Amino acid sequence: MPDPSAWHAMPVQDVAARLGVDPRHGLSAADVAERTERYGPNELAQAERRSPAAIFFRQFTDFLILVLLAAAVVSGIAGDLKDTALILVIVIANAIIGFVQEYRADQAMAALRKLAAPTASVVRDSQPAQVQASSLVPGDVVLLDAGTAVPADLRLVESARLKINEAALTGESVPVDKHIEALDGDGLAIADRRNLAYKGTTATYGRARGVVIATGMNTELGKIATMLGESHEPKTPLQTRIAKFGRVLGLAILGICVVIFADGVLRGQPVLLMFLTAISVAVAAIPESLPAVVTILLALGARRMSHRKALVRRLPATETLGSVTFICVDKTGTITRNEMRVEAIVTPGAPDIARDAPGEPLDSLFRALALSTDVLVKADDGLAGDPTEIALWEAAAGHGIDVPGLREDAPRRFEFPFDSERKRMTTGHAIDGHIVAYTKGAPESVVPLCTSVLGSDGPHPVDQAIVLADAERIATEGYRVMAVAMRPWESAPAKASEEAVEADLILLGLVGMMDPPREEAAGAVAECLSAGITPVMITGDHPATARAVAERVGILDPRDGLMITGAELAQLSDEELLDKVTDIRVYARVDPSQKVRIVEALRARGQYVAMTGDGVNDSPALKRADIGVAMGKVGTDAAREASSLILLDDNFATIVAAVREGRRLYDNIRKFIKYAVTTNSAEVSTILIAPLLGLPLPLVPIQILWINLLTDALPGLALAAEPAARNIMRRPPRPPNESIFAHGMWQHMIWVGLLMAGITILVQAGTIESGDSHWQTMVFTTLTLTQMGNILAIRSERESLFTLGLRSNMPLLGAVILTCALQLAVVYIPPLNPIFNTQPLSPMELGVCFAGMAAIFFAVEIEKLLVRRGVLYRSR
Repeated sequence: MPDPSAWHAMPVQDVAARLGVDPRHGLSAADVAERTERYGPNELAQAERRSPAAIFFRQFTDFLILVLLAAAVVSGIAGDLKDTALILVIVIANAIIGFVQEYRADQAMAALRKLAAPTASVVRDSQPAQVQASSLVPGDVVLLDAGTAVPADLRLVESARLKINEAALTGESVPVDKHIEALDGDGLAIADRRNLAYKGTTATYGRARGVVIATGMNTELGKIATMLGESHEPKTPLQTRIAKFGRVLGLAILGICVVIFADGVLRGQPVLLMFLTAISVAVAAIPESLPAVVTILLALGARRMSHRKALVRRLPATETLGSVTFICVDKTGTITRNEMRVEAIVTPGAPDIARDAPGEPLDSLFRALALSTDVLVKADDGLAGDPTEIALWEAAAGHGIDVPGLREDAPRRFEFPFDSERKRMTTGHAIDGHIVAYTKGAPESVVPLCTSVLGSDGPHPVDQAIVLADAERIATEGYRVMAVAMRPWESAPAKASEEAVEADLILLGLVGMMDPPREEAAGAVAECLSAGITPVMITGDHPATARAVAERVGILDPRDGLMITGAELAQLSDEELLDKVTDIRVYARVDPSQKVRIVEALRARGQYVAMTGDGVNDSPALKRADIGVAMGKVGTDAAREASSLILLDDNFATIVAAVREGRRLYDNIRKFIKYAVTTNSAEVSTILIAPLLGLPLPLVPIQILWINLLTDALPGLALAAEPAARNIMRRPPRPPNESIFAHGMWQHMIWVGLLMAGITILVQAGTIESGDSHWQTMVFTTLTLTQMGNILAIRSERESLFTLGLRSNMPLLGAVILTCALQLAVVYIPPLNPIFNTQPLSPMELGVCFAGMAAIFFAVEIEKLLVRRGVLYRSR
């Protein structure tokens, strides 16, 4: 069988001969049986699905989760069953959430399979028949009518004004006219193979007969399914950074435990005692609430996004947009409205007339558009029909014409329908006792038939060359151009033939139509650029249309912007594409595999890529990108299932809001990690350093557990409400290889953790030296309160709390107050004293503890002052 790319270049008779079929009679039953055995059913192969158990247990492979599980085991061995239970609950909850997300993501192939037509009309043994589409084989003769889904890839052998909507496959926003003639060119894009019909598309007009050239996974839809099944979702930036953080943290904890154990043994302490001490330190050091708090932060971020019409399907994706450096935008339905509109009117007989001016020639032009369109008015006053025809109807209505009323007053008497050979159509109408014929179609077809052009004062001789030049100019601006003409008759012509009616026409004007950009698209693109994000248009549409839309919304700079077509892209080697990919702003006439190639080239250059789309053709690239963004209204199920984020309003501007939310969310997760590691390092340092200085063990296990529970969860969750920094959309995306500890974070964790430990040990040493029996309660309280001073100060990496204001994050303020109150409760409520090994403190002793809190707060405020002045760390 020939290469699939060669079918369009073969004449009909050669196609029939190669497939061994007579298109008039179809295959015999014996032929069908033999070919079914050879080619298999016309179905998309079911991708190998992971079992629910495999998906669930995969959640336990993360390094930090493994460390937590190990800590739970050793904590249980040490007898600390409360810590063991806490860790296990958190780990299992995290696994359940991850399982639900991944199980839903595995539905992409199932959604793709739903696009297959369930039945097909065929000719077999010279008789028409209805068969299951899955039973089609190469060589089968298929009959198509308006409204039917194409059940397999077909080479058309007969066509009567057939139009097919291929938007889901190619991104082309307008139904495509089909014909049967052989086409030249080996490298034609899918959208340019006008004599082929593809599985998963829909006939919208006319009828046709085609011979099956590919079934199942060999169809263009099948190739997309193959790419979708082979692609693997990359790890999100958050997953990568958290995994790296977990490895670093685990190694650090292991080192600390070894040091504690070795030091104690060398000093003559019992081996078992030091082993249990080292394990206790490990349990204290691990921020066991990190997975849960991060998951909750992500869930809260997802909820905020849903309020802004962005539905998150995978929780880590809520912060991924904050890392995105390139957004690959599908034109149709994403940047544009996915509906045709009349955008340009040229009246050669009155070139300076305003589009909304009353009188001729516009009145006649819009009257022609109203009468010569084939549009169905539905019961709810909506319109149904070809998008081009609807656009002409709406343009006439916008000019003030009562279209239904005019059509009733000027009934159609005859018509010559549009076909792909004539490239025009004519309708004749009875108007005020006369007959007026209106002709519309391609300029190169209509203009040569015109002998005059209508001006404001009547007909004038027409210069056809100038009119055709105007049509070419409009077409290069991305418009689909149509010429409209008329011919009045005193009475109906005796012989209403095409040759008689379509002659000596009066040109009314040129109409330019396009799928216009959304009103908010240009502003959204501008905000992306200000945030350091590069938008790139990737479309299957015509290059001129793609260029026009990209220039109008600001994606393509008309002076130096780089645009290439799918054919040009196919000529580039992988090395050449890698060299150019970050400079190209528009890709036109691309096929699905090329979209994936573009995404992979950008990722190979170290970029984080978001891919937006709505069609089946977008699904593989949506899945392969760092984050796939699907349309919720007009998008296909396959696109939505392959995506991480769904725009419920199909609004490109919503992506900008999601970017802002993603950046805010990552900032807050980073603040929580900074806070949690700093406080845990302070606890470990206190427990590690105090014995080395000859002091008693500063805390008992229940106090360590209380500090972990009290200071990690509540304040950490409250950080989710921290508003976005003022410059959040004026700074570039985070570099893809940037560590989570960048911008002074690791330095902060070290010096603040040591300072908190130093203050706590100083309180311990001073109170023991003075003979104060409350020293352990003061150590316990000081270590808790200093953490509250730290979290108030780290709400911003640059701005002072006095600038932000305490009331700008009321949940955090409430969490700090509640934490302090609970700590005071275990100190001053008598029944709790024996449980937590505490004693009531005097006002002086409590004042010392709060002084430690103030010291940490002002120390971090001084750090931020130095950051603002450029003395410390690289500014964000």
